[in-house]
Amino acid sequence: MEAYYKDDVISVREWFITVLIAAIPLIGFIMLFVWAFGGNANLNKANLAKAILLFYVFIIALYVVMGLLFGSFYFIGSMFGA
Repeated sequence: MEAYYKDDVISVREWFITVLIAAIPLIGFIMLFVWAFGGNANLNKANLAKAILLFYVFIIALYVVMGLLFGSFYFIGSMFGA
């Protein structure tokens, strides 16, 4: 049996399966946390999972800022009867 190292090269098939699993709505989100912080995943897969989770945080923060910004425009417009 071949030894498994955490920094081995990941094959295209394994990347395909990884992206496919990450695309499943709730399961993928949970698996991203497992791969990112579980400690057993390949370093490349862990870094990818951390990057995707960071991207999710950025997008959610952007949605919150835009919601507050446009919500305040709506509130101010409704105050002045526009």
